[in-house]
Amino acid sequence: MTIKVGDKVPDVTISQATAEGPKPVQTGAFFAGKTVALFALPGAFTPTCSAKHLPGFKQLGPELKAKGVDVIACLSVNDAFVMKAWGEDQAVGDDIVMLGDGNGDFTAAVGLEMDGSRFGLGKRSQRYSMVVKDGVVTELNVEQGGEFKVSAADYMLAQL
Repeated sequence: MTIKVGDKVPDVTISQATAEGPKPVQTGAFFAGKTVALFALPGAFTPTCSAKHLPGFKQLGPELKAKGVDVIACLSVNDAFVMKAWGEDQAVGDDIVMLGDGNGDFTAAVGLEMDGSRFGLGKRSQRYSMVVKDGVVTELNVEQGGEFKVSAADYMLAQL
């Protein structure tokens, strides 16, 4: 079942890319007590993700934070090493927390998996964004297949 506005985010273990290497993160604790702008995408280094999705959140990060967002996080069904390398490639610094959902546990728990097997990607995350306040989803923007509109940073900014 797909997560919806008003639902609490599931508590699963994912990995955060850090300078010291991957760090296990419990999503329940990660989302607790703050407002998080989370955007998820099919894969690091993929065309739309690298050219539009991640750069949009980097560019509009200060405006999102001015509207009350405490943390901006990017999640993909990639390992934390890949997410760290992608964050470095995109020069996100500390502006965006790069989260690896290597086994797809969070993605499955929120019901937003997609099958990218015909592209050689296997099971991945759908493209979406959500605003989570103290662990509860207040906005959820899931893209239709192949689109990039509602999960963009400017769309989220208008919602805040």
